[in-house]
Amino acid sequence: MNAKGSGSLDALDLANRRVLMRVDFNVPQDDKGAITDDTRIRAALPTIQEVLKKGGKPILMTHLGRPKGVDEKLRLDPVAKRLGELLKQPVTKLGDSTGEATEKAAAAAKGVVLLENVRFNAGETKGDVELAKKYARFGDVFVNDAFGTSHRDESSVSGVARLLPSVAGRLLEKEIAAFGAVLENPKRPLVAILGGAKVSDKLLVIDNLLAKVDALIIGGGMAYTFLKAQGKPIGKSLCEDDRLDVCKAALAKAKEKKIEILLPVDHVVAEKFEATAKSKVVAEIPDGWMALDIGPKTRELFAATIKGAQTVVWNGPMGVFEMEAFRKGTETIGKAVAACSGLTVVGGGDSVAAVELLGLASKIKHISTGGGASLELLEGKALPGITSLALK
Repeated sequence: MNAKGSGSLDALDLANRRVLMRVDFNVPQDDKGAITDDTRIRAALPTIQEVLKKGGKPILMTHLGRPKGVDEKLRLDPVAKRLGELLKQPVTKLGDSTGEATEKAAAAAKGVVLLENVRFNAGETKGDVELAKKYARFGDVFVNDAFGTSHRDESSVSGVARLLPSVAGRLLEKEIAAFGAVLENPKRPLVAILGGAKVSDKLLVIDNLLAKVDALIIGGGMAYTFLKAQGKPIGKSLCEDDRLDVCKAALAKAKEKKIEILLPVDHVVAEKFEATAKSKVVAEIPDGWMALDIGPKTRELFAATIKGAQTVVWNGPMGVFEMEAFRKGTETIGKAVAACSGLTVVGGGDSVAAVELLGLASKIKHISTGGGASLELLEGKALPGITSLALK
């Protein structure tokens, strides 16, 4: 998983060339269309600025939301405005992303060009080849800097990459390098932390990581399917009964490989799934109660394991961190990861949201911009948005 091997910006002469670039500007907006978090736009700035510095003309493509055809609420005008503010120069936003008139407008425009939401086009999410050919007419070369969509074989991602000289942008390079350092030749001990609601979402990740990690920490709702598989009482806690055999198999595999799986040893439980519900700390979950966070002994156990790691990858919160009463577990783990002197990689929307909420983001070595893409890398899958890149 080598960014340079996928083709680098360093390998391209960009002077006086149209640089068609896939970015991920799928940013959250409020009811009035104002952008509430511009992190993804900021993440693409280094590549855009480098293209400009080298004399190239950036022509940007992105999706926004999940429109079914043209959706006026999902046009990219607010994105273009914010990008222009960050670049401190005007951005020409066009009303389409295909067609001869749009090509002429893009050619005539000065500076940075932003095409309209690519998901307005039928066939985009299905990887339509003819649509990819229409996009390719806008560029002399192609740069993929959209890690968040690189697990999707879509027309504006891998489709265009197969048609033009194509390389990874600086953001995509950083993502490839970070996950490569975790998965290929990590400094040890390597500790993986998995959380979130469902075991089923992380089955392939668990299986792949058991061949690589020194210790696997499991918290969040998914831990209770594992605990039930061990025959422990879990009360009304979240559980996927159809995954009990899979959890038993994972525990057996870990034992065979002498890999330590750490599960909660105490719990913060409540009678209801409510922010104001009565709660208490227990070692054994009583009937009628549900675990909504890991307990203090578990926090201490998990944090001690993280402290001794040289490489840490974290995907998924330890509890219902959105509710302040059940945030302590995720906060403790976040602080332990932030304090770790080794390589720390955080991926997954909820985990990233948690470290940002807790003010820890600046202390994490690498925060991934792609939840689904990072999960697929941890599963051991090849991402079409990366494998399709090659100098042609």
